Amino acid sequence: MTPVERLERELSRDLGRAIADFGLISEGDRIMVCLSGGKDSYTMLHLLERARRRAPVRFELVAVHLDQGHPGYDGSPLEGWLSEHGYEHRILREDTYSIVTDKLDAGSTYCSLCSRLRRGVLYNAAQALGCTKLALGHHRDDALETLLLNLMFTGSLKAMPPKLLSDDGRNVVIRPLIYCAEARIAELAELLRFPILPCDLCGSQEHLMRKQVKRLLVDMEQLAPRVRESMLGALGNVKPSHLLDTELWEKLALPVARESDEALRAPQADGVRRLPIVD
Repeated sequence: MTPVERLERELSRDLGRAIADFGLISEGDRIMVCLSGGKDSYTMLHLLERARRRAPVRFELVAVHLDQGHPGYDGSPLEGWLSEHGYEHRILREDTYSIVTDKLDAGSTYCSLCSRLRRGVLYNAAQALGCTKLALGHHRDDALETLLLNLMFTGSLKAMPPKLLSDDGRNVVIRPLIYCAEARIAELAELLRFPILPCDLCGSQEHLMRKQVKRLLVDMEQLAPRVRESMLGALGNVKPSHLLDTELWEKLALPVARESDEALRAPQADGVRRLPIVD
């Protein structure tokens, strides 16, 4: 088995597990694959096409890339790659760059506003293209970094949902790579030589807090080598009775936590201890 085949098999297994666990794809879906030009979205499109050819259900893919008007932007390598590989695709053009730089100071973090503007354009495009779902390329490490950022700076316990309904109720957003490790994605992207487009907006800001959290995870791996796997497992193994959200207690009718809930299982084969799952 070649390195590409090995990585494709590993990542396809993770993608397939996410699709099955969260019901991400249904018969007859037309999925807008949001292609930023980075390694994650290229890999997502590649794996979804691989899955489409093998899946027991029929679904369509349309790759959509947004030219946001960044100075020096050249999307021709991406467009050429899409045409060469026979993907149905659309290239949208909307100058969100000028809006972001006009509204925010040079030292501000651009990602939040840039993301909201981009998402709005893509939501409208999904409706125009008759898409039933939008696929975003967020992976496992994005979810873990978001979890830590929310814990540390917003006082909330949340990560990234694998499937959500947009606020306007018009679009279902899915994240098929939610179980996939960024390191494996980077390996595959390099081997397949995807024509990566650099981000000249937020990519130029070296001190984003997300980058600091990314480094924190690397440091944590020195103490606990399987920390990422354990954190991902924790997101699917929640103990509501051991959290302090009184509204959640009321919704789940939890009068009191049980002492037995605190007992740890014996170590699993991979050496990671896991809490019992509460149904």
